[in-house]
Amino acid sequence: MFFVIYLAVIIIVLAGMWKTFEKAGHPGWAAIIPIYNIWILLKIVGRPGWWLVLFFIPFVNFIVGLVVLWDLCKAFNKSAGWFFGLWLLSFIFFPMLGFGSSQYGGVPARA
Repeated sequence: MFFVIYLAVIIIVLAGMWKTFEKAGHPGWAAIIPIYNIWILLKIVGRPGWWLVLFFIPFVNFIVGLVVLWDLCKAFNKSAGWFFGLWLLSFIFFPMLGFGSSQYGGVPARA
């Protein structure tokens, strides 16, 4: 039973990421390909491609992942509450981002 629920959560998150990628003007199928989906996500949020290497460094990957989620929220004009939602409840917030009325606003400006 646990496996079925786990599989359902993964499918829900991937479907939400698929639609999110499409909203940002990238192919949705990229969401299901490991590593390539991070590359596309980095493009969506406007981070350089070499950041992909940072995802393979223990502990650094956690911080970089949070920065990318923050940038994703800014790219879709979402608040800090959405950041925490994507971080802690991604199985709810990614489908809301992908299937909801959110619009991709482009690469977020950096201070």
